[in-house]
Amino acid sequence: MSLERSQYCPDCGSESTFYRAASTTLHLGEKVKWRCPDCEYTFVEIDGIDTLPAES
Repeated sequence: MSLERSQYCPDCGSESTFYRAASTTLHLGEKVKWRCPDCEYTFVEIDGIDTLPAES
C-alpha cells in the first residue's frame, strides 16, 4: 500500500507526485482517492481502474 505515486497531472501538464488522500474497500475492490499537492487535482482508482482522462 503506497502513500504516493508518480503520475501525469492533466491540470499541471507535467509529471507530479500524487498522494493518497483516502481509501476504502468496496465490493468491486479497493477504492483509492489520489490528489496532486500542487493544484489539488483529484482522481479515483478502483481496483486498478482510474478516472484519469484517456491519453491521446
